[in-house]
Amino acid sequence: MGLVIWGGVAVALAGAVGVYILVYRPRQLRWGATDEEVAREMPGDEIVAHPVFNATRAVTVNARPEDVWPWLVQIGFGRAGWYSYDILDNLGRHSSEEILTEYQNLGPGDLIPLGPGAESGLFVKDIRPNESMVWWERNRQSTTWVWGLYPMDGEQTRLVTRVRNDYRKGLSNFIFGILLIEPADFPLMRKCMLGIKRRAEARALNAKAGSHEPTR
Repeated sequence: MGLVIWGGVAVALAGAVGVYILVYRPRQLRWGATDEEVAREMPGDEIVAHPVFNATRAVTVNARPEDVWPWLVQIGFGRAGWYSYDILDNLGRHSSEEILTEYQNLGPGDLIPLGPGAESGLFVKDIRPNESMVWWERNRQSTTWVWGLYPMDGEQTRLVTRVRNDYRKGLSNFIFGILLIEPADFPLMRKCMLGIKRRAEARALNAKAGSHEPTR
């Protein structure tokens, strides 16, 4: 009986993995993105030339690029937060609802903390105000994370993000990446992007009405 139960568990797990790899993964790797956005070259793509994980996600923000940009440059653990599930990625501290002036002067070489620890994060590789920002794992150069702002018209912006990772070499790294990191990445990223959208739109709307949300 024990072998039958464990056999059933193994079949169920194999089925779940199959559904993830064949159905869920292809969709979450391009959430919200058009075919053009998926195919378009973005800054930093050349750093990880052959990624195992290559995710391009996008959302339309009803605000100008300059209204979205301040929320991007202050992002990070111990900074403005991740605008996501704070209990999971910001030790329960609520992500900022304000523009924080002390985190607006970001430049190449600066660390974007992903979590606790002095070196737990990615470094700014390139930054073009109101246009794009590239983060990278500068030691191994195995990960890049780019944010791009593409104006649609005078009042809307496409916020596009792309993460590329080659998981380095080795079966254990591959399994850890595809079965543990990847499934958690999408819900957090989706929540983050929608959090940026909400904040930028609210502040832009207030500006039109003649008032501003706090900046400190």
